[in-house]
Amino acid sequence: MSSLLAARIVQYLAEEKPPIGTHVPTQDLADRFAVSRSPVNEALKLLSKKGLVAHQPNKGYFTSALAPETPEDLGLALEDNLSATYFRIAEDRLSGRLDDQVSETWLRQTYGVTRSQLGQLLARMAQEGWAMRRPGYGWKFSAILTTPEALEQTYRLRMAIEPAALLEPTFQLNRDVAEQCRATEKWFLSGGIETASADTLYERGVRFHETLAEASRNPFFLEALRRVNRVRRLLAYRSMLNRQRYYGQAREHLRILDLLMRERNEEAADAMARHLRSVVRNLKKIKPLLKG
Repeated sequence: MSSLLAARIVQYLAEEKPPIGTHVPTQDLADRFAVSRSPVNEALKLLSKKGLVAHQPNKGYFTSALAPETPEDLGLALEDNLSATYFRIAEDRLSGRLDDQVSETWLRQTYGVTRSQLGQLLARMAQEGWAMRRPGYGWKFSAILTTPEALEQTYRLRMAIEPAALLEPTFQLNRDVAEQCRATEKWFLSGGIETASADTLYERGVRFHETLAEASRNPFFLEALRRVNRVRRLLAYRSMLNRQRYYGQAREHLRILDLLMRERNEEAADAMARHLRSVVRNLKKIKPLLKG
């Protein structure tokens, strides 16, 4: 567990590119990866031995002078058997092989995992919003998209709200936040698109679009987008078997950021609308893939 989590932290640092000496908050990482602080501390301890972070007694962990590398360069793997089980459950849910309500005993027996492993899997599903604990007993799966047509409908909704969010009179995108988004897109263009795990690639897109919706300072835009992102997650994973389209998406993200930083919001809104329309066109091309 600590090795896999360490790999995901390495990838996160490579995306964010924090300055040397930046504090790496344990609780923030625990929240991000839906685990407790204990495995995060074990993962950071492992990374400190590899020189990626430095531990300061009574202060925590800080990014070191060593630039973030790929997990593979540090001898860490991004996928393990537990991740494979996660995507097996996701695929079974998409394909209708999982009932809306299940017991933990049934899940352990069906997928051959221990109580501890199932706890990690369920924590991740709950954090991602497609499973929730039932009062008293068992788990319930949330509503998700299961057809390409439904996924396309979510993008049509996004075409209505996301460009509008950029035109809100209260819109204000922090420059540091914009630079973090820019660094992430450039990292993906430099090779991350091919090496990132499916969930990391999905989260990158979610963070970009939700960051811009949040910058509108209108909470209703952000809430609507978050709801859409929760229900489309699993079908989006399936679409990532073909990753070439993400290169164009990353370049379009950078174009939108450039326009916003120059306060050309109307042009940015037009670019956002074109970007989402291009995604819909690409989805039509991979429709057989989405059907599984």
